[in-house]
Formats: sequence, C-alpha cells, structure tokens
Amino acid sequence: MAELNLKDVAKAYGEVQVLSNINLDIKTGELIVFVGPSGCGKSTLLRMIAGLEKITSGTLTIDGERMNDMPPAQRGIAMVFQSYALYPHMTVRDNMTFALKIAKKSKDEIEEAVAKAARILQLEPYLDRLPKALSGGQRQRVAIGRSIVRDPKVYLFDEPLSNLDAALRVATRIEIAQLKESMPDSTMIYVTHDQVEAMTLASRIVVLAGGGISQVGTPLELYERPENTFVAQFIGSPAMNLMKGTVTGAGAHTTVRTAGGEVTVHAPSADSLVGETVELGVRPEDLTIADDGVVGFVPFEVEISERLGDVTVVYSRADEGGSQMVAKLPGIIHTKRGDKLNLTALPEKLHAFHGGTSLHYL
Repeated sequence: MAELNLKDVAKAYGEVQVLSNINLDIKTGELIVFVGPSGCGKSTLLRMIAGLEKITSGTLTIDGERMNDMPPAQRGIAMVFQSYALYPHMTVRDNMTFALKIAKKSKDEIEEAVAKAARILQLEPYLDRLPKALSGGQRQRVAIGRSIVRDPKVYLFDEPLSNLDAALRVATRIEIAQLKESMPDSTMIYVTHDQVEAMTLASRIVVLAGGGISQVGTPLELYERPENTFVAQFIGSPAMNLMKGTVTGAGAHTTVRTAGGEVTVHAPSADSLVGETVELGVRPEDLTIADDGVVGFVPFEVEISERLGDVTVVYSRADEGGSQMVAKLPGIIHTKRGDKLNLTALPEKLHAFHGGTSLHYL
C-alpha cells in the first residue's frame, strides 16, 4: 500500500486559519485515527488528503509523490463517508462494480474484485439485494466494499459509524477491526469523535486541537502519558480529574500538597518548581478508597452516585471554582449525598502539569 507524509500543512479560509503546522508521517499498514473536539479540523484534514479541499500551504506526499495539485481521482485514495451514498436503484453488486465499470476494467477483473470484497465483508448472501433491503450496518459494509474493490493506496473513513445505533456501532467497529487484520498492508486514516473507536481501532491516534496537533501516539501512550492537560482530559471517560497543588519537594520523586493532603508523584522535571503551583491529575478509575488509618489526598464529598453494577461512578460536590471530581470505583458502593470519601491513588498513577504541559515532558 502507501506511506503518507504531511509537512507544514496548513489550511485557511481567507483570513481564518483552520489548521497550521501539521507535520505527520503515516507508515504503510498503519490505521491512524484523527480525534478532537468539534471544529478542530479533523474532517478538513481528511478532505485535504483526499483532494476535496485545497491545501493552503505545505506539502502532502504519498509514496514520495507530491499530491497537492493532483486531482482526487488520481491520488489512489478511496473514501467512506458518514452517509452510505449508495445508489438506491442498484443492487449491492452493481453499487460495488460501478466505479470499476467507469474505469473500463475487464469483466474478469471486476468479478474477482467484487468476490474478494464480498468475502472479506461477508456480503456474499446480499449481492443481489437493493440497499433498502439491508440493515444500516450492512449498508455501511457495502460502502466499505465499494472502496475495497478499487484497491486504493489509502483508505479514508470520515466518521463512518456515526449514523448507526449503539449496538450496530459496536458490531461494525469490530468488523472494521477484522477488516484491517485481513488487510495488514493497507493504510487507513479514520476520523471519529468517539473515543472507544479511537482507542480500539488505532495503531496511533492523532489528537487535534487549536488548529494543530496536540499529541500523536499509540492509544495507551496517550492514556498513560498525556503530554498536556488537553489530551489528559480528552482521552479517557470520565475525563481525568485535575486539582491544584503546590510542589513542596523535588528530586527522584516530587511531593505535591493538595487541599486534601500531601502526595508523591513521579515528575523528574520539577526540581525548579518547589513552591510553585502545579496541576495534579488522576483518572477516575485510578482512585480508590483508602485503607483504614491512611489519609487520602483527594477531598471528596458525594453529590451523585451512579451504580452501574460492575462499577460505581461517584461525583463530588463542585468546589468554589465550579470544578467537580469524579471517582470510578469497582463494584457496588453504597453512598448518599453528603458522604465524605477518603480517596487515594498509587503514585505511578498520578500526573503533574505545569503551564498545561506534563512534567514528564518538560
């Protein structure tokens, strides 16, 4: 398949700068997921790669060939959109073969390509059906199959599961993961706002924010070692808790005093920050109820509890600044409004940020 490179890519609409300084190398066989808040430019970036949006500045190359001015049809790219965009009067087979017929492929080539795609996507029983006789998930598989038959260099997915209900999203997400495994050399770029899709499908995740790339890494790298507070709170659900603290000691291990007590955190860059305010981060699922006699460092007065069976999600009363803590505790915890919980976490599960940047990376 293909290697794709973006160097100093930017997009502007008149004086409005949407994206800038996008530098990204995508290797052959990767499944890269773009995530970010609404309006961050992830779909715009995908459309620039496809050739549907003009690149304002910078360079896009696929397998070393500059693509900035190359028409979409000549980029070797296939795109799957949110809407299935199937021809309602055509059968599944005809929908999948349409582009190949336009390209004047031979009958044998077309039959072979459709048979391969139908087998991969388990569409063989449905080839003679019209789209109206298919479920939403099956229609999306046809849309994907229409891309596969073209044998493109790069597959682009623009929120392909957003129109499906929750159960179908799970099933189709699994099918896309299986599709990627069956096509290990295929290069795919996938846009989504769904963290679960990003965490389960991606080789690497690209987090976009503020018109640029906030962090690139494997799903677990972003979860375990966020480089800044935006990624820390964007990746993970519920979001990471952040609380103010003061650095009271530095060295191999840094001590931070919070409103609830003093805690040790691994922050090797904190030597010059003694006496300064930092933000201490802890994920809700890393909080635990402290053993008897152990003083927790998280001040927590219960506002609302959600008992989900396998976990109990507990929300604290908001502080004077309006921020709220969340704890995701295993099992069923019986609490009521006003209860005070003594919460703590292991030092290796804590994060420290200064000026919005992780002290692991300063």
